[in-house]
Amino acid sequence: MLTFQDRFWQSGRWQRRQFLQAGALALGGLTLGDNFAIRAAAAAGENKSGKNPLKDRSVIFLFMHGGPSQFETFDPKMDAPSGIRSATGEIPTTLPGITFGSTFPRLAKLAHKFSIVRSFATGDANHDIKPILGADTLQANMGSLYSSIAGASRVDTAMPTNVALFPRSVDATAREVVKEFGNFEGTGELSRSFAPFVPGAGAALQQDMRINLPEGRFHDRRALLESLDGWRRWSDGSTAVQDFGGFQRKAFDVLHRGVFDAFDLAREDPRTVERYDTAPLLPRGRIDKKWNNIDHYATNALTLGRQLLLARRLCERGVGFVTVTTSFIWDMHADINNAPMTVGMEYVGTPFDHAVSAFIEDVEARGLSDKILLVCCGEMGRSPAINANGGRDHWGNLAPLLLYGGGLKMGQVIGESSRDGGEPATQAVTMKDLLATIMHTLLDIGQARLLPGVSQRVIEAIGRGEPIRGLV
Repeated sequence: MLTFQDRFWQSGRWQRRQFLQAGALALGGLTLGDNFAIRAAAAAGENKSGKNPLKDRSVIFLFMHGGPSQFETFDPKMDAPSGIRSATGEIPTTLPGITFGSTFPRLAKLAHKFSIVRSFATGDANHDIKPILGADTLQANMGSLYSSIAGASRVDTAMPTNVALFPRSVDATAREVVKEFGNFEGTGELSRSFAPFVPGAGAALQQDMRINLPEGRFHDRRALLESLDGWRRWSDGSTAVQDFGGFQRKAFDVLHRGVFDAFDLAREDPRTVERYDTAPLLPRGRIDKKWNNIDHYATNALTLGRQLLLARRLCERGVGFVTVTTSFIWDMHADINNAPMTVGMEYVGTPFDHAVSAFIEDVEARGLSDKILLVCCGEMGRSPAINANGGRDHWGNLAPLLLYGGGLKMGQVIGESSRDGGEPATQAVTMKDLLATIMHTLLDIGQARLLPGVSQRVIEAIGRGEPIRGLV
């Protein structure tokens, strides 16, 4: 946790004495400099074998909150009877004989670049965030499990190892994410020092980044960036920095050199930002106001592309785990709150198709496909039978799952579903297996077991499942 206190800022300048007395940049109870020293010492003998358990890879978990339909996404079942098969039809992909729902034309052209699991079962039909927890008995965010092994920040860059990106991470005016179904930032039995770092504005930033700015400026992300920039300009000429020891000076330098830049999309090529941008796809005026989720649909379209772009920037710079979620949008009952399948997939599926395909193309062009694993799934799937209003209801026995990159085997469909698309027809892939796949991508589990100080409960949690067969 990065701590700036406004008591250090007086009369338009930083107060050197108070800043030094505070120990500077408190991070999880230790100064950032102390953490550098401790982690650097650990690097010389991290475990009994002397091998580093951390792989040079990152994971982005795009949570499709609300429960996406397997039929209208990646398993159309067009040979099933009317009322079961995809309400949006199908579209051929670059994989022979494989079709997707017709809302995904861009992803269909990239199907050979990623893999789909058609036998994934989340286990129940409850609205919650269980995939984020990976069926973990510790009830901790997956990224927190990783951070408890990797450390809360990188030794050489001070980048946090675990980040959660909500819409407000890219737009301070965006609607808050629905949190009534679970705490995305929860660490369960683990220390709060391993909680996801949440950039942006509002209460989440105040809680997790601990940046206290003067009242009236706090909720403006641009003001935050300007404040950090002012602090950086001050630090360049300040004699206070010269008084720091080696590790403290390094901590001070890397903060404003790397962390500041990584979280600022204004430093990205405007052409890349435009390529990712999903905002033009769904102007608020195009959304029928008869559904209460109108603001959630608009927020998703406004921010999803830029959230994925920011996630890519963070992974390039060493963040190990990034959780991305927009809002509660994939719940397509066709009721007072939610649109029916055909309209809902236009509102939600179209931005998803654009953002994820832009991400894949960008990562491929940058040569990062082996370095970054993208995982896309929700907390459940949708019922085989379309209801009387044209929606689908909750269904826990089968759900869509997409994985891209991470050095895994791409361009395939793993598993099969039953004829009505309601059950796995082959061995079910569970959330424990998904967690094992993710942790296998990030860690050498055998070496992690040998690290001193790592909770045995964490090791047990990440080892309960088996990596998905055919991918590893």
